[in-house]
Parts: sequence; structure tokens; C-alpha cells
Amino acid sequence: MRPAISIKGLGKRFGEFQAVEDATFDVEEGRITALLGPSGSGKSTVLRMIAGLEDPTEGTIVLAGEDQTHVSAQDRKVGFVFQHYALFRHMTVRQNIGFGLAVRKEPRDARVKRVDELLGLVHLAPFGDRYPDQLSGGQRQRVALARALAPRPKVLLLDEPFGALDARVRQDLRRWIDELHRELGITSVLVTHDQEEALELAHKVVVMNEGRVEQIGTATDVYNEPRTPFVASFVGAANVIRGLVIGERVQFGEQQLDGAAGLVDGEGADAFVRPNDVVVLKEPTGSASPAAITGISDLGWTSKVRLSLPDGQTLTAQVPNERIAGVREGQRVFVDLRNAKVFPSAGAGMAASDELAAV
Repeated sequence: MRPAISIKGLGKRFGEFQAVEDATFDVEEGRITALLGPSGSGKSTVLRMIAGLEDPTEGTIVLAGEDQTHVSAQDRKVGFVFQHYALFRHMTVRQNIGFGLAVRKEPRDARVKRVDELLGLVHLAPFGDRYPDQLSGGQRQRVALARALAPRPKVLLLDEPFGALDARVRQDLRRWIDELHRELGITSVLVTHDQEEALELAHKVVVMNEGRVEQIGTATDVYNEPRTPFVASFVGAANVIRGLVIGERVQFGEQQLDGAAGLVDGEGADAFVRPNDVVVLKEPTGSASPAAITGISDLGWTSKVRLSLPDGQTLTAQVPNERIAGVREGQRVFVDLRNAKVFPSAGAGMAASDELAAV
């Protein structure tokens, strides 16, 4: 199947600053692709170049089989939804949704029919005559989405569309977007720094860092099989345990951890372990390491357990409450560390007790 969007070697410089470098990926037709990364990673710049709002310094953008690299934004047939809605305050909901159609001079009857259709689609039919300041944040974002959909774009671009909303509204809107996408099947590109958002909504995730693409894959791929230390630490919470490679294992203190096959003996290594892959045991097993509990936070049906290893390194475990019934702070336990992802150390000279992104 021909991709709806094909990005090859895309780059953007602002003066001496390289905002995006050699970005290459495809967006499949009818799918949601997420550009995921921290602030300053270049993801919004890539989206703006796809939209025609920024001109690339190098590379190509192909939409629906046609080179659109330097085509104007209004001729690209893409819909754009911004983080802060960008609604016209002096226009009603109905007028906002129909604005693009009016600019294109579509017949009035056709505009009214399309706006009515979209008001129903975004569940705002009773609010058509209200103004943006009479709506909640979630309702305003649905108006913005309806306005972007009004001209029937080939591609929908969403730039941090939930960023200005509180946590509960974001969750509700994510569910609604997922349902809407299943109904419409429109090709979409979502920019977000929220890993949960990307993993929940996207069919493909493009992880970006410092202007470059770090990894491309499904949500399962980038979470379970990270290819770089950045992806391992950014996509999902992770503890990092620092040690030395000894015979295809990572040695830390008196303990060893599998996963260092292919690394050079004697070199430093960082082992990334998800909190939910840290198994806390009351009795030792062959592979478990001793640890001391330094804190427990009850999160409902699970607890966050903070632990200290004999060599002074710390880690966090996410454990179902029934598995640690009766366990208390200060108690000596044992930890079985599973599914570690090991990379050559990037932290030579850093404190051994460092912990990355643990929940």
C-alpha cells in the first residue's frame, strides 16, 4: 500500500540551530501516527513542515503520491488542530466550523449541511449558536477538530491537541478521538510529549530527540524493545542500573543481570528495567538480589515500592498490593529484575545511584 505521507531526509535550520535533521518515515493511509518526544525534540517543526507552515531546509514531503515539499499550506488539503484551539472568539460555534468552507466559497446550502453533519459528529449539536467563551476546554477542542475536518482534508494534523486540558478531560477526549478515528478512518499525525497518549492512540510511534528520529515502530515495539537508551528511559518509566559487562551479564555489586550479549567485557553498561518488571519477594530465589525497602506509597490496587540495593543503587517497583501484604519500610526483601534492556554506558563518572524516569 502506498503511504499517505512519505517523509525523506527532512531537515530544518533556524540560523545556526538545527531543529530537525534527516527525519525519514512513512504515515500509512487511514492510520494514526504519533510524533513523540520531549519539548525541543523537533516534532512540532516536522508537523508544521508537513502542513506547509514551515519550509524545509532539506528533504522531501510527499502527500498522496505527490511532492508537496514547497506547495503552499492552503493547497495541501490538510486539516490542522492546534493546542490552543485558535477559534475566532467573535464567531459562533457554527460559524467557526464553517469558516474554511466560506473562504473556499462553497454554496451556502452545502456549508449548512456540512456544519450540521459535523456538529452531530462531535456531539455539539445543541451548542451551534454559542460562542467559544461559553464552552469548556474540551468542547472548544472538539469545535477546533470539526473546523479542521470541514473541508474533508486528506490528512489531519494534531499538534499537542490535549495539552491545554486537565487530566480528566484529556482522558475523555482521547477516548472520543479514538472512537471518531475508528468511524472516519482519516489519516492522522499526532504530535505529543505524553507517552501514554501516543501509546494509547497511535498505530505507529515515531520517537524524536534533539531533532532526530530515535526509533519507529508500534507502541508495543518502542515500549518493549527500545533501541536506544533515550527510548528506554523516555517511553514508559524505567529504572537504570549501572554496572560492568562480565561474560554477557551486567555485574553490579555482588549481583548480575542478564541481557549484555554482544557488549564488550569490562565496559560500563546501563540496564533499564521497568518498575512493573521488578518482582519483590519475601524469600530469596536463585536469581533474586537482596534489597532494603526505603519507602512504600499505596496507589490503590498497586503500590510504589522504593528499594535500595547493596551497592547503594536505588530502584522503584510497581507491585500489586496482595504481593507485598505485611511488607514494611526498612524490611529486607529480594528483587527479581526481569526484561532488562542493556546498552553501553553513557554515564561514565555519574553517580551509581542515579535513577531514570521511575514512577
